[in-house]
Amino acid sequence: MDHTLPNRVWVLGVGAFTQAMLRVLREDGGDIRAYLTRDYAHFGPRTEGPCITAGDVPNPCSRLRQEPPDLVVPMSLEWALRPWTEEFLGLGLPLLCPTGEGLRLERERDFARSLCERFGIPFPRAQFVKTKAEAEAVVRQSRRAYVLKNPLCSPTSPIHTVVCETLEDTMAWLPRLDDAEGIFLQEYLGRREAGHIALVSAGEIHPLVTNQEYKRAFDGNLGIVAGAPLGGLVERDPGDRYGLVGELLEPLLPWFRETGFHGPVQVTAIRERDRWHVLEYNVRLGVTSGPMIARMLENPLETFRRCARNEPLSPRWRSGREFGCNLTLAGYGYPFTQITGPRVPVSVDGELDCDLWWQEVAMADGGRLEATGHRICDVAALAPSLPEAIDRAYRNIRKVRSLGSYFRTDVGQSLWPPGNE
Repeated sequence: MDHTLPNRVWVLGVGAFTQAMLRVLREDGGDIRAYLTRDYAHFGPRTEGPCITAGDVPNPCSRLRQEPPDLVVPMSLEWALRPWTEEFLGLGLPLLCPTGEGLRLERERDFARSLCERFGIPFPRAQFVKTKAEAEAVVRQSRRAYVLKNPLCSPTSPIHTVVCETLEDTMAWLPRLDDAEGIFLQEYLGRREAGHIALVSAGEIHPLVTNQEYKRAFDGNLGIVAGAPLGGLVERDPGDRYGLVGELLEPLLPWFRETGFHGPVQVTAIRERDRWHVLEYNVRLGVTSGPMIARMLENPLETFRRCARNEPLSPRWRSGREFGCNLTLAGYGYPFTQITGPRVPVSVDGELDCDLWWQEVAMADGGRLEATGHRICDVAALAPSLPEAIDRAYRNIRKVRSLGSYFRTDVGQSLWPPGNE
């Protein structure tokens, strides 16, 4: 990249994913800062560079005026839901996320459904309803299983996704939901799930990676859908090997151009009857995949900055980093976050040969790390082949120890390749 260009970067978020983005962009020449948007998982980002917290600075706009960035990377949609959002947008900063109409693609599930209908993109039978009673009536009439989702995507949404695989499961769960914002019903179409993450800039789609997230808590894809994935795989895929871009993103190109959409776009889909069906779109790099994408690119800072400015892109790839595997070390009680444990020690036995990003840990007296929450760390390994990436990730995560912690031991043994049963 051209290091004579300005390169101040602000990352908005907390935890492992924020730490990872800070590290990668700093190593690529970025002058990094972080605005920590929640009251936990500060240790990792603070090890990389200057940070300010939402607790100390409720509105970051004055700091952004003082130190205007050349790139802002949000790790979630929180920035769009704060009292200072309008002021933030008024600063006109290069933001690696679409705004306005483009933001609705992730924020409003029924908007995404209607876009798919408009452009002929397969989407499971779905509808928004206002109350549990309406939802029960729809399910009884259709006699189908549904995934129960929040209509408005937000970290504080009253509904956390419940994947119901039978009609009986659906009817059992509906009475338990908080319908304050309504309910989005989406027909259950199975487990053959995969995704693709691309960048849209200057009216063009740039495919990056096909990915798979292991969202259920335990081996064998058992347990509940966790608040964040327990593992993830990525394959460098600018040629759209599995057809997700061609079937589910390229039909949206007229809308991308019409709205001036620029930024990341991720489509998550289900393979059913030899066709991909959209489950949802996201407009961020992705919590498990984003750091691995940045590591795979030879020019991540330049690529992300140009995308944030809606300029033509020329992503360049590093040789030997064609596949990636991300694993999470979950702490005591996860994914049932109402269960809490003591601040037990966290130790690393030996040298690591892949990335390790810290989640909910803190430095105790004497310089010892302690677990402070339910997700302790992520490891992320890249390699020329998928088996090598998986092996490296497992070899490294086994070096981290914390009482009561666990990780999934079967990432890569199911769900891959994309569309697999």
